[in-house]
Amino acid sequence: MRWKGRRSSENVEDRRSARRPVMAGGGLLGIVIVLLVIFLGGDPMPLLKEMANNPPAQQQQGPVRVDPAEEELAKFVSVVLADTESVWQDLFRQRGNQYREPQLVLYRGRVASACGLNSAATGPFYCPGDAKVYIDLSFFDDMTRKLHASGDFAQAYVIAHEVGHHVQNLLGITDKVHGSQGRIGRDEYNRLSVRLELQADFLAGVWAHHAQRNWNILEQGDIEEALQAATAIGDDRLQKQAQGYVVPESFTHGTSEQRARWFMQGLKTGDIEQGDTFSVEYETL
Repeated sequence: MRWKGRRSSENVEDRRSARRPVMAGGGLLGIVIVLLVIFLGGDPMPLLKEMANNPPAQQQQGPVRVDPAEEELAKFVSVVLADTESVWQDLFRQRGNQYREPQLVLYRGRVASACGLNSAATGPFYCPGDAKVYIDLSFFDDMTRKLHASGDFAQAYVIAHEVGHHVQNLLGITDKVHGSQGRIGRDEYNRLSVRLELQADFLAGVWAHHAQRNWNILEQGDIEEALQAATAIGDDRLQKQAQGYVVPESFTHGTSEQRARWFMQGLKTGDIEQGDTFSVEYETL
């Protein structure tokens, strides 16, 4: 993917060097809290288990080591984010709307968001509560080693997919889906979640269509990289790898084939109107 030499986004919030505070006296504060719980008649065991599983972190001393390869990847993420900003600004303007750019948070290990405390194991995610995309850059290593989905355009697809969720949030689609939770059955809500995720794949394709037209970003093999990434994170493939069988009723993101197909639909058309995954019969998604 051709990305060097273009502008970087100003909407990147880098939390990778954030330090966790050290508890005084090697955990003295935790001990005081336990004693207070006992004094108030509470059960201290859950807290003691939590302290055992999550011992106080030691504050890092001196400067954080800078990994040149990771810094290059952070620059890449910033450029891709800037590309999404330009594309979606234009498309929203054409619809008579204003695009509000999301923030992208780089973090390591764990991160707090308006959606709660998440670990790197969650993978990249978008939080509609604070309109931010969260990425631990180690996920891209996992894509290569665990999912066998490598390449810079595969990484760009992941970023564009999360930004697609931001577009859905701005259009009011996310609220409609999340607002139905608790009012409909689990299987029906899972189907809505699949529709939401497949539309985000489509919107990632729409971004790629316009980015190619604007900056000629695609190199040989790039589309195959994105399709491999979409295929690698299909519900059917992940369930098959994890448990040896699939449970379609529990799908929340769509099959490998569906994810790749909707991305290609966006890439080919570049037309946001062609991605209404909510009006298609579920069996034909």
